[in-house]
Amino acid sequence: MNWQFWKKSKAEEAPKPKSKVREWWDAILFAVVAATLIRWLIMEAYTIPTPSMENSLLVGDFLFVSKFHYGTRTTTTPLQVPLTHQKIWFTNIPSYLEWIKLPQYRLPGFSSIKRNDVVVFNVPPRGLNEGIDYPVDLKTNYIKRCVAIAGDTISVRNKQVFANGVAEENPPQMQYSYVVIADGPINDRNLEKLDLGPEDYQIAGRQQDGKFVYNMFLTTERVNELKALPFIRSVTEDTRNTDDGLIPYSSYYDWSGTGKKYSSWSADNFGPLWVPKKGATIAINDSTLAYYGTTIRLYDHNDDVKIEQGKLFIDGKEVTEYTFKQNYYFMMGDNRHNSLDSRFWGFVPEDHVVGKAFFIWLSLDNHSGFFNKIRWSRFFKIIR
Repeated sequence: MNWQFWKKSKAEEAPKPKSKVREWWDAILFAVVAATLIRWLIMEAYTIPTPSMENSLLVGDFLFVSKFHYGTRTTTTPLQVPLTHQKIWFTNIPSYLEWIKLPQYRLPGFSSIKRNDVVVFNVPPRGLNEGIDYPVDLKTNYIKRCVAIAGDTISVRNKQVFANGVAEENPPQMQYSYVVIADGPINDRNLEKLDLGPEDYQIAGRQQDGKFVYNMFLTTERVNELKALPFIRSVTEDTRNTDDGLIPYSSYYDWSGTGKKYSSWSADNFGPLWVPKKGATIAINDSTLAYYGTTIRLYDHNDDVKIEQGKLFIDGKEVTEYTFKQNYYFMMGDNRHNSLDSRFWGFVPEDHVVGKAFFIWLSLDNHSGFFNKIRWSRFFKIIR
C-alpha cells in the first residue's frame, strides 16, 4: 500500500519554465505598472524648458515633483497609454480616449499650498494648450512660484509683491530685465564668466556712436558685476509700465468709458486683486465680472454659464451673488520680466495643481562643451 499518496509526483511538482519572451514581458509589465503608480501617487520627473524661473531653476534642470505633499489627483481619462501626457511619444496622436470620463478627486496630502512654494500645475487657458480642450490633468504643465493663496489680496508695487499689505520675501535669485550698453560686442568668454546663457540676453541694436545695446535678464548680483566691467557704459532697469496682455481683459473692464481697456496696472505695478476662496461669496456686478467672470465661467465647475450685458446667468437664471466652489492661487515666475504667469492669464484653480517641486536630480547646460555640460553643483539641490 502506498502511504505517500498525498505527495505529488516529480512531474507534477516541476513548474513549466517560462520562455524568454514571457520573462521579458512579465518584467516590462511589472516595470510599467510600478512606474505608473509611482508617477501617479508619489513623484514625477519634469524638466525645465524655459527661463521663466531663472535663476532659481535653470533651463536644463531635471527635477522631481512631489504628488504626496498636496495630495495626488485621480485621473479623469482612465483610457490612456501609460507613462504619457497629451500625446503618444514622438507623434501627434492623442494618448487618451474620452470614451470614459470620471469625476476628479484629490487624495489626502500632508501639506497645503503656501506662499513661496514652487508649484507645478496644469496651465488653465485653452490658448496655452494648443487651442485644445484637454482634460484638466492633461493640460500643459507650468512651474511657477505661488505668491498668493486663496483669500489673499495680492498687489505689486514698484516690482515688490505684497500679500494682504505685507511685503513678501523675494527669491534670492530673482531676475528682472535691464538695458545694457557696451563699448562693443561682449565676447563669449565674458558672458560665460557672468554665467549668462543665450536665454539671458539678446542684442537690441547698435547706437550711432558704435556702442552695442543688449537686453538682459539679471539678478542684482550680476548687475553689480556688469557695472564693474571697464567696457560696460551703463546698466539701466527696464521697467514694465504698460498693461498690454495683463488681466483682467474682459469687455466689462472699461474704466475709461470709451469701449477700450484702460488701467494703471502694469507688470511692475499690479492690483490690488483678491484671490477667490472656496465658500467665499461675492456680489455680481460689472467690476466683479471683469475680475472673476472668466474664472466662474470656465473653471468653477458650472455647466451652463453666460455673461450678458453685465449680468451673470447660470442654468438660465440670473445670479446676483456667487459662491466659489474651489480655491485658487496666483503664480509668478522668479524671472519677473520674462515669465508668462498669473498676471497675464489669471488664477490657477486648485484642481489644476499637480504637485510641489521637490529637488533637482540632474542639470545639463546645453550651451556648454562636453566637459562642462553637467552642472554638478545642482545635483540633489532642494528647491526653495
